[in-house]
Amino acid sequence: MDNKIILLVEDTADDVELTLRSLKKNNIFNEVVVARDGAEALDYLFATGAYAGRDPDSEPAVVLLDLKLPKIDGLEVLRRLRADERTKYLPVVVVTSSKEELDMVTSYELGANSYVRKPVDFVQFSEAVRQLGMYWLLLNEPPPSMKRA
Repeated sequence: MDNKIILLVEDTADDVELTLRSLKKNNIFNEVVVARDGAEALDYLFATGAYAGRDPDSEPAVVLLDLKLPKIDGLEVLRRLRADERTKYLPVVVVTSSKEELDMVTSYELGANSYVRKPVDFVQFSEAVRQLGMYWLLLNEPPPSMKRA
């Protein structure tokens, strides 16, 4: 698991810390790149802006995407990912506290692979992160164009 990158797109510092602690607690030691807004996430994924020197072929294994983000919201990030040939198959898990049914429906319509509501309780959140890590980093078989050597 340790050579696959996780892109965490989250603007709330407490949720970033909680996610990182949960990953560590569950022995998921993959590199985690944190983007604090939608614009930074797109810069990372498309190797532009502050990430212009990054190898664009080195995609994360999974994107954990919050919806309520500054600059560019999560739904627009998802829309742009799915519209681009380079990222249209990239696994995206929406991890949000939103209870809006429209957010869930729109996420799936835009091509989200999964939609997870953030539990408030640390133990439940930690278990959710463990399951996400196990599935997306170990069990899931990405399309051939995304497999790493």
